[in-house]
Amino acid sequence: MAGTLAACGSSDGGQGAGDSKTVTLVSHDSWAASKDVIAAFEKQSGYKVRVLKDGDAGQAVNKAILTKDNPQGDVFFGVDNTLLSRALDNGLFQPYEPKGSDRIAPEYRADQDKHRVTPIDTGDICVNYDKKYFADHELDPPRSFDDLVKPQYKNLLVTENASTSSPGLGFLLGTAAKYGDDGWEGYWKKLKANGVKVVDGWEQAYNEEFSGSAGGKKAKGDRPLVVSYASSPPVEVVYADPKPAAAPTGVAQGTCFRQVEYAGLLSNAKNSKGGKAFLDFLISERFQEDMPLNMYVYPVREGAQVPPVFVKYGPQAKDPETMAPAKIADNRDQWVKSWTSLVLK
Repeated sequence: MAGTLAACGSSDGGQGAGDSKTVTLVSHDSWAASKDVIAAFEKQSGYKVRVLKDGDAGQAVNKAILTKDNPQGDVFFGVDNTLLSRALDNGLFQPYEPKGSDRIAPEYRADQDKHRVTPIDTGDICVNYDKKYFADHELDPPRSFDDLVKPQYKNLLVTENASTSSPGLGFLLGTAAKYGDDGWEGYWKKLKANGVKVVDGWEQAYNEEFSGSAGGKKAKGDRPLVVSYASSPPVEVVYADPKPAAAPTGVAQGTCFRQVEYAGLLSNAKNSKGGKAFLDFLISERFQEDMPLNMYVYPVREGAQVPPVFVKYGPQAKDPETMAPAKIADNRDQWVKSWTSLVLK
């Protein structure tokens, strides 16, 4: 997918990505930050920030790998724990330990011996449900992976393609963590028999197919269950006018997989000094506290405050499925291949 280049700060007078006064961030399409927060970094550091958005997380990582010898920018943000080994094995990043790294919660740290990536945020990939649909049908919403294969939820779930979408892959890994190497394929056979629908990416699943989102309502989506995030319900509150007393969507807490997103200094970055300054900024308290209501993720910096509306409507999963990065690295590609032949053919 062709990326779109957008200046995040004031006009940079036409300076390019390789200019020493410009730092270029390469990211997936979900990158967002408050203008005043970016402006504060620009004023303090002396660098202008440019952002190159390159599609879904999987697409963005793959493109960054293909262009690593002559990278599009200086810093890459948005590789998560499901794809981390692919980026590291392909030499995407050079080592740098940002200032303030000691404030990152230990459970989110990775690659501690080489410091090629820095954790920036965390969130949970979970099934969301349309509260109105289940109330109207006098049906309890599903609470767990086990529930999703029950007859009463037939033809209700839409998920994303595990080979092209980060939440789709996270959902697959969640089932592998839950049912083990020998059980996840059997689970997906049941899910397929129960009418799961697979689409390419999150945007289509959540904003077109899902009946509970504002976008899905406009698009007349007819699936009341969707693979999204534990932090999706606050989006439906914050952007609604008038604001509802309660979120119109809920989260099936027993379907969650913990995701962590990382950033790193790209190998062969033209402005490595600026890139290092920007990585310092990404884990600063100001940026970390700005993230929740921009990208709907949780900070990884200890002590960073989270807005009450975010905590109220999008609490983190209490007991999400997790998987060691080494296990993901060893199995991901084979699991995706098996999933593709099992579910899409």
